[in-house]
Amino acid sequence: MTGSPGSVRSRPAPLVLRAPRATRSNAVPAGAWWLWALGLAVAASRTSNPLLLGLLVAVAGYVVAARRTDAPWARSYGTFLRLGLFVLAVRLVFSVVLGSPVPGAHTLADLPEVPLPGWAQGIRVGGRVTAEQVVFALYGGAQLAALLICVGAANSLASPARLLKSLPGALYEVGVAAVVAMTFAPNLVADVARLRTARRLRGRPTGGVGAVLQIGLPVLESALERSVAVAASMDARGYGRSARVPRGVRRTTRALTLGGLLGVCAGTYGLLAAEGAVYGLPLLLAGLVAALAGLRLGGRRTVRTRYRPDRWGARACLVAGSGAAVAAAMIWAAALSPEALHPGVVPLTAPVLPLWPAAAVLVGLLPAAVAPLPPSPSDSEERT
Repeated sequence: MTGSPGSVRSRPAPLVLRAPRATRSNAVPAGAWWLWALGLAVAASRTSNPLLLGLLVAVAGYVVAARRTDAPWARSYGTFLRLGLFVLAVRLVFSVVLGSPVPGAHTLADLPEVPLPGWAQGIRVGGRVTAEQVVFALYGGAQLAALLICVGAANSLASPARLLKSLPGALYEVGVAAVVAMTFAPNLVADVARLRTARRLRGRPTGGVGAVLQIGLPVLESALERSVAVAASMDARGYGRSARVPRGVRRTTRALTLGGLLGVCAGTYGLLAAEGAVYGLPLLLAGLVAALAGLRLGGRRTVRTRYRPDRWGARACLVAGSGAAVAAAMIWAAALSPEALHPGVVPLTAPVLPLWPAAAVLVGLLPAAVAPLPPSPSDSEERT
C-alpha cells in the first residue's frame, strides 16, 4: 500500500537499555565493588574444582576489563594476576621438592632424596613425585590464586579515595593511613616513569647505578612535597579534631567494636573452612551488627563532614547483590554436592563442570551490564 510522503509515519527508535556514563552522582560506591569481589572470593574458597575457579577468574577479569577506568589503581589487576600465577608455581614447586602427604600410584619422577636427621622425621626433600600430589598442589594453588585475583579485581574497580569517603567516622584515621599507603606505590611508579622519560629526551642514560641514584633524589623530593601538601590540606580541613563523649559511651564502643570484629573474624573463618558453614554465617551476622553499632557510637567523637557522599542506588545494590548471590549459591552447592566442587585426587579423576553452580557463577557478570560505563577520553577533554 502506497501513500503520500506526508502520510508515512516514522517508526519509533527501538528502546536500547544501556548503562549510562559514570559521573560523580551515579558512580558505583567502592563498598559495592568490594562486596561483589568478596562474594566471588568466598565462592572460590568453597571449591577446588579448577573449571569453576577458572570461570570465577574469567568473570572477574571480564568485569574489570569492562568497567575499570584509567586511574593508577585500576592497573593493579595485572599485578594480582601475575601474583596468582606466581603463587600457583610456588605451590607446585614446594609439593614436588618437599613432597606431599597425598598417596599416589602414578609415578612421574623419582628425584634424589636428601637424607635428614632424626629430629626432622616426617619431612623429606626429594623422593618420588606422583601425579596425585601434583594435581592436589595444582588444585590448592589455583584456589589461592583465584582468591588473590578476586581481591585484585576490587582494587582495580574501587577508588581508594571513594572508599575512604564511605568509611564510618570511627575508622577515618585508619582509612587515611591505608589510602595513603595504597596510593604511594602508583604515584612513585608514575614519578619514576616521568623522570626516565625526561632523561631519555635529554639524551641521558636511564639505566645503571648512576642513573638510578640521579633519579632517586627527585623522586624522594617529589614524595616529600606531596606529603607536605597533603598534611597542609588535612590541617586546613580540621583533620584530627575530636569531640568530647562520655566515658560510658567510650567503653561501650570499645566492647562492641572489639567483640564485633572478633565475631566477624570467627564467622569469616567458619565460612571459608569446610566444616564451619553452619555456625559461620550466624556468627558473622552477629559480629557485623555489633561492630556496626560500635562504629556508629565511635563516630560521635570525630567531627567531620562529607562532601557529596556516595549514594547506594539500584545499580550499586545489584552489583553488591550479584557477588552475594554467587557466594550463597556456591555455599549451598558445597553442602548439597561436595563431590562436584571438590574433584577426587585419590583415585585420580578428571574434574567435571557442574551446570547449576557454573550458571550461578555467571551471575557475577551482572556488574558488566548494570554498572555505569567508565568516562571516555572524549568526555574528559570536553570537561577541560
